[in-house]
Amino acid sequence: MIIAQAEEHKGISSAVKLNFSSIIAMNLGFFGIQYSFGLQQTNMTPIYSYLGANADQIPLLNLAGPMTGLIIQPIVGAMSDKTTSKFGRRRPYFLIGAIICSICLFAMPYSSSIWMAAGILWILDAGNNITMEPYRAFVSDKLPSEQHALGFLTQSFFTGLGITLANLTPGILIAAGLIGIHARSGNNIPYTTYAAFFIGGLVSVGSIMYSCFTTKETPLSPEEIKKVKAMPGGVINIFKDIIEAFKVMPATMKKLGLVYLFNWYGMFVYWQFVTLCLAKTIYNTSNAAADGFASAQLLTGTVNGGYNVVTFIVAFPLAYFARKITAKKVHLISLLTGGVCLACLPLIHTKALLFIPIIGLGIAWASMMGTPYAMLAGSIPKAKTGIFMGILNMFIVLPMLLETITFKYVYRYFLGHKPENAIVFAGGLLVVAGIMVSLISKRDIGGKTNG
Repeated sequence: MIIAQAEEHKGISSAVKLNFSSIIAMNLGFFGIQYSFGLQQTNMTPIYSYLGANADQIPLLNLAGPMTGLIIQPIVGAMSDKTTSKFGRRRPYFLIGAIICSICLFAMPYSSSIWMAAGILWILDAGNNITMEPYRAFVSDKLPSEQHALGFLTQSFFTGLGITLANLTPGILIAAGLIGIHARSGNNIPYTTYAAFFIGGLVSVGSIMYSCFTTKETPLSPEEIKKVKAMPGGVINIFKDIIEAFKVMPATMKKLGLVYLFNWYGMFVYWQFVTLCLAKTIYNTSNAAADGFASAQLLTGTVNGGYNVVTFIVAFPLAYFARKITAKKVHLISLLTGGVCLACLPLIHTKALLFIPIIGLGIAWASMMGTPYAMLAGSIPKAKTGIFMGILNMFIVLPMLLETITFKYVYRYFLGHKPENAIVFAGGLLVVAGIMVSLISKRDIGGKTNG
């Protein structure tokens, strides 16, 4: 098995070292993906609330993200590994996903009911996931192993920038006097939300198309194309490939699964309940029709935008410290810092002091989006990059899926139906995730796939 894996690594066209500007260009599309994601983070809970949803319905209504990620990413990853079109292995999926995503972003504010919004969200997340998974594989395909950390942390940088601008867009429009803070449409959704989603649709498709047209994929050799075409096709064989990849996944990936269980369950709780928490702790209201609730939605954009500002500021410094003290220690410290600061958020009743959770959460988010990929750099077989990136995303979405099913009962029976307690709970889960990082040994990080 070890010899076969060595041959598999040799069988893929050699990646060429790229300069920094080229790495920026190839990752620009990630900015559009994360701009869309940022709009969902900040606006879906308020949109559901405007349309009449109760707080304990929110987790189930956000089922689209984890379910589409769980189903689509490993399948698209396996398909892209076997794609030999003249347009490349990964780029066709970028464009298809971007078009779907943009159409849904334009449509979302026109939702007339809870279930219409939920349906559009399902299609929107499907589009995002079609693009997201091949994008991870794209970086691994294009860059040599010594540049993997830089490539993935560049994606972390664009994650911070994209989500920041998505969250700050409504506030910028209001500050510029283009839209009134309390102006709403007939379905009770503020016009600022309409504008933000329209801008998101243009940013998403525009940035991804830029990356596609400025960055060529490393072409497969004739031998590689012949080998890919000789592989059995069909849906059944795609699932066989995924199952086989599970059997030989790196030990680091297995242990990261435990970290991700607590990490992503906690983040999903935070995204769903931060607006409801801020409405109570800062504006003393839980009424979605109140002006204070609309202000809490805008404040959520500021908070989420703020921690993503921190994310793109610290992304490259984290890469430096990962080389100095190891990626494992960076991830452990980052998650502990983020968890403690997040748990402090409900204790704050003055907007000016929200910088405390913003800084801690920004550091944690930067590490989540880049450091685990740096820890895995070089341990994933090149010919199976798409599948392994899809499996890693499964470890992200499974906790989210678990949250959508279970948290309704946790919120109702253990947290007193209080959004403040939900945020403290989320912070505690990030702390536990940080502790779980200590279970990953240096030997695990340096090892290859099992075999």
